[in-house]
Amino acid sequence: MTDELDDRLDRIGRHHFRAKFRLRGRDRAVVDLRGINTVRKHAEDLIARRLAPAEPLNDGRQTPYRGHPVFVAQHATATCCRTCLARWHGIPAGHALDDAERAYVVEAICRWIVRQYAPNQPPP
Repeated sequence: MTDELDDRLDRIGRHHFRAKFRLRGRDRAVVDLRGINTVRKHAEDLIARRLAPAEPLNDGRQTPYRGHPVFVAQHATATCCRTCLARWHGIPAGHALDDAERAYVVEAICRWIVRQYAPNQPPP
């Protein structure tokens, strides 16, 4: 049974821009080498530094499109900037993300990575 986050990720994944993102090549290799637990820690750190402040530096322009699976996942899950968080996830801009909001964003990112990695086969 899917939950609300899975349903939301499915809906976001049908958007023409978001649908083109896939976990491939070097980004997939990072998951292979580091494992999902390390990637989750990277996501926690990146979200804390780049997205969680009330007014992130260069918001909307700071997230690269590749170079780490978290960056790819941020675009695929619409967690790349505060505007997308407000539009797709109902988390308004203008305030620092609280612990629950940060955890939600990290879960969305990691769940997308796991789903992309291989259906019915979680990453190491």
